[in-house]
Parts: sequence; structure tokens; C-alpha cells
Amino acid sequence: MKKSIKKTFFIVLIVFLLMQLYQPARNINSKQDVTTDYTKVYAVPKNVETILRTSCYDCHSNNTNYPLYSYVQPVGFFMESHIKEGKENLNLNEFGSYSKRKQGNKLDRMLKEIKSDGMPLTSYTLIHKNAILSPAQKNEVINWINKIKDSVSTVH
Repeated sequence: MKKSIKKTFFIVLIVFLLMQLYQPARNINSKQDVTTDYTKVYAVPKNVETILRTSCYDCHSNNTNYPLYSYVQPVGFFMESHIKEGKENLNLNEFGSYSKRKQGNKLDRMLKEIKSDGMPLTSYTLIHKNAILSPAQKNEVINWINKIKDSVSTVH
């Protein structure tokens, strides 16, 4: 029995160490076009920008602030899948390149996610406590989105 446990532990250890050899590409783009960033397209109050950068940017932009543990697999794989999915759904750095209709749809989706506590994800806020939105922060972002939505809808 002890021999089989040691053998299993050794195999798991080898697999774990081999997993560390693969490091997915990082979501860091220092040469990106900043003219399409939502802050360049719309007037964003500093407090709202800070909230969005703290709670949303790691998964919804072209630049993620990676913690040290992101280099440990399978944590890195998990993070990369979240970032990839997050950018597919909304990329705040490319918001200005979206059509006005798509911008309106994205803003509606942001409102829905914030109001329903769908975002930021619980798996993200477990480690990033500063990303949790207080009721006051939610109201600030919701009010800003509603204001921006009105200007987007008048452009149609």
C-alpha cells in the first residue's frame, strides 16, 4: 500500500513539474493603439476609471497585471482562459473600435452584470479583494454607463 502511494505521489510530482515548463503567452501589449480605449472615446470620471481599472482591466483589456502565482501551473492556465474569455466578451482597450450598436450592447451587458453581481467573477474576487465593488462604486459605474448609453443611443 505504501509503495503505491509513493509511486502515485512521484507521478503526480513529475506531471506537476512538467506542467511548469509550459508558460502561456502573457496578455501584455505595450505597443497597443490607445486611441480606441474607452477613456479616449468617452469622458470618464477619474473615480469610475479607477474602479474599472481595478475590477475589470485584468480580464477585459490588453494588459493584465499578473500576480507572481500566475507563473505556477495550472493556475496560469486557469487565468489565461479567463482573460481570453473576458477579452472576447469585452475589451475596454478596443471599445472605440466597436460599432455604436455593439458599444450600446456592451454597455447594456455591463449594466446587467454589475447589477446582478455577475462581475467581477467570484473566482477573481476571492484573491483580489480590492476588485469587489461596494454599493457606492456600483452606483457610480451604473450612473456613468447610463449617461454614456444615452449618448451612444442618440448617435444611432
